[in-house]
Amino acid sequence: MRRGLIGEHLGHSYSQRIHEALGGYAYELIEVSPQQLDALMKAKEFAALNVTIPYKQTVIPYLDELDERAQRIGAVNTIVNDHGRLIGKNTDYYGCRFMLEQAGIEIRDKKVILLGNGGAAQAVYAVLEDLGALSILKVKRNPSAQTLTYEEAYRQHSDAQVIVNTSPVGMFPDQEGNPIELNHFSQLESVADVIYNPHRTRLIVEAQKRGCKTATGLSMLTAQAAEAIRAFTGKAVSSEAILKMTADLAREKMNLVLIGMPGCGKSTIARKLAELSGRPLVDIDQRIVERIGIPIRAFFDQEGESAFRQIEAEILAEVTLQSGQIIATGGGIVKDWENVRRLRQSGKVYFLDRSLDQLETDPSRPLSSSREALRQLYDQRIELYRSACDQQIDNNGSIEQTAQECWRRWQTENDGFIDENTNSTGGMKK
Repeated sequence: MRRGLIGEHLGHSYSQRIHEALGGYAYELIEVSPQQLDALMKAKEFAALNVTIPYKQTVIPYLDELDERAQRIGAVNTIVNDHGRLIGKNTDYYGCRFMLEQAGIEIRDKKVILLGNGGAAQAVYAVLEDLGALSILKVKRNPSAQTLTYEEAYRQHSDAQVIVNTSPVGMFPDQEGNPIELNHFSQLESVADVIYNPHRTRLIVEAQKRGCKTATGLSMLTAQAAEAIRAFTGKAVSSEAILKMTADLAREKMNLVLIGMPGCGKSTIARKLAELSGRPLVDIDQRIVERIGIPIRAFFDQEGESAFRQIEAEILAEVTLQSGQIIATGGGIVKDWENVRRLRQSGKVYFLDRSLDQLETDPSRPLSSSREALRQLYDQRIELYRSACDQQIDNNGSIEQTAQECWRRWQTENDGFIDENTNSTGGMKK
């Protein structure tokens, strides 16, 4: 009998990949409309199911039994068919707890704001209770007697120390969305987001910029799937296997992004990385030239830098909606925080650090056509590159050496793929 995930829209689900890799069985993605759900549940033609939006509560009347945790939470994301008896469980609890603990986020005696009020929020609330939160304040757009408005949270609870988002705001493809403004919270320490696509939501990137500890939803997704595998098969999945699966998924989905000074070899190194990885190559400056129809220097002379930066930002916003790419950026991409934010949401950012005396001038580059212009540019931008990147790469050797080092780190290091909070400010790791 079949195992799989039921939900209304599953096009971007990672569950099949996780279950087949860690569980060792065939697993289906089963899109079910509200009108089809009744027949599917009554037929019971499955061995086990996972359940996602919007059915975590809708399925409960069809079940013969709820385990203790599912009863407490009031939502089900795992169903086991035990010889015709449907037993409901909640593995989101385990996933959330794993996510927070792995990231080192302290909950005990903390004032926590919880965004959203769906099935995931109920599981997260139970975890926060069990981890000893001082208080848990539910916030949603359309408040009820048990929840706050966002305005009330800003006005009355600016001393909140932890924020956890369970709402869909910021989820692909609407990744420009941000569920809450963090600048209202002067004592904020940690932010978690159960969204896993993009890997880092706008909320998470903004939190990292502030120096907060962060936890992202991919580890929760993998850990809850591991607990579901145990319910399906009796097979326990180790923490090490969960973290490896999380990192492997992140590598598969995220973009590898190169930033650095003009003349440091980003485009050439990106081409080499595309060859090494088999990934598609996107050169932002090349995309700009294709759009404007003239060389960048000529466009600068005719329209000015401001017009150029606007086109650059528009193209970057389009490119970062895609995954699994090698992206070579222009040297000035880091001047706009919104560009940095988009790059960090969908990718792991490498700063190719080449010494000033080894950088090449180029008459075709409007801002680095002479040694003096290049020196001034270096002084202006060096800290922007350092604060924007996940890792800094020594780029004073050959093109081949730098490309190989980037690819070695991408394949072997988990920084940026799982939440270890060794680099929470978004600054470089050498």
